Formats: sequence, C-alpha cells, structure tokens
Amino acid sequence: MKKVDKDSPIPLYYQLKNIISELIENEEIKANEVVPTERELCEYHGISRMTVNKAIASLVNEGLLYRERGKGTFVVKNKEKHQLQNLLSFTEDMKRRGIVIHTKIISFQRKLPTKKMQHDLQLANGQQVFEITRLRNVADEPYAIEVAYIPTMLCETLTGEMLEDNSLYHILETKFDLKFDYGQQTIEPVLVNDYESELLQVKQNTLALMFSRLTYSKQNIPIEVTKSVYRSDRYKVEITLKR
Repeated sequence: MKKVDKDSPIPLYYQLKNIISELIENEEIKANEVVPTERELCEYHGISRMTVNKAIASLVNEGLLYRERGKGTFVVKNKEKHQLQNLLSFTEDMKRRGIVIHTKIISFQRKLPTKKMQHDLQLANGQQVFEITRLRNVADEPYAIEVAYIPTMLCETLTGEMLEDNSLYHILETKFDLKFDYGQQTIEPVLVNDYESELLQVKQNTLALMFSRLTYSKQNIPIEVTKSVYRSDRYKVEITLKR
C-alpha cells in the first residue's frame, strides 16, 4: 500500500480514499474482503483517526465499502450495470446477462390514479389502474422495489399470479398484445425510508437510485408508469455516448 504524502496540497483523507480505491480496482482487496482497520491505517500512514474515518466514510457513501458492526469494513461486490439505450424490463435485462432473479409480489390492486398519473396515462375520469408492487431479488438478495401502474382497460384479466417470476413486459405483450416501443425515464438519488430499508435490507436513509419511467406503445399510447428504487450499492447505470 502506498503512503499518503504529507507535503502534498491534496487533503490527507482524499489521498487515503484514492489509495484504498486503487487497492480495490487492482483487486488487491477483493469483493467482500475486509479492509485494514482504522487503527492499522492510522499507524501505517501516521495520520489521525478522524482523517481515516473521513476517508472510509466517503468510500461508504460512494458505495465502494460497507460496514458491519463488530466485524469491520468490507469491499462491496461488483454492481450490476443497467444500460439505458434499450427499453427492457428488469427481468429481461437480467436474463439477457444470465443472472437468475426472483420476483416477490408485495401487493396487486386496482385503484384510481392520481391527477398526475391520470394526465400521464391519458385516462378519463373514473378509469382505474393496476398498482403492482414487486420486490426484485438477485441471488436471494433484494435489489429493487418496483411499483408499476397499468391502465386496467388495457389488461382487464391481469393477475398477480401471472407476474410471479415473470417479466411484466413479456406478460403484457404475449397475453394482452401490448407492444412497448419507447419510454421517457429519469434517474435521481433518494434516501430510502423505513419501509424501503426493511424490504431492501439496508439502513434507513441509505442512498438509493430512483428510476421513474413513462412507457409508450407503438401507437404512441402511454401504457405504463413505473417508479423503482434500486440499491445503489448493488446497481449502477451505464450510458453509451456517441458523437
């Protein structure tokens, strides 16, 4: 391990943060392996406990490390990447990469949409939507909470049982002849609440990624509103840029 340079204008905590990041990128410390203790880092670099704690906290906030009380600080395993150039469901995206997933239906119900949702889905007064809340697991570990809203008039006989470990898009396309064409999606950082933290098995106020999407059919009809909260320590977004 390199040592921090006390004559450098770069703050010591930031130097240490970069040193540990390089160890992880070079696989000198691998996923789920423990990093040196704060005491060991203090003694090795000749710096204060506060400086070391600041560096570690920064790496935890970035999702590179995680802490377990009484055990130490560990390297987070590689995050699954989600590419934005394709309109794929979570199930389709994971299956394409050979990753086994399990879907748990948290709730499935009919309800009246909010005014915004009614506007987005171009619904008349009184028309209902299916609200479908699902927990998405990868290798028996929770990755995301997804809440989808579909106009009931488009798939009147849809049931929660149909969606157990199935792609919503696949069911809507094959059973109800709904052809997805394009979507408008936003991504923003959020802090999980107590309910979300329980489902995702993370601490309350942990940073997560929220995906909001409005999806259209080939006839340019809005057919789905989705809001999803993804664990930022397990998931990242990849965007291909061309010029």
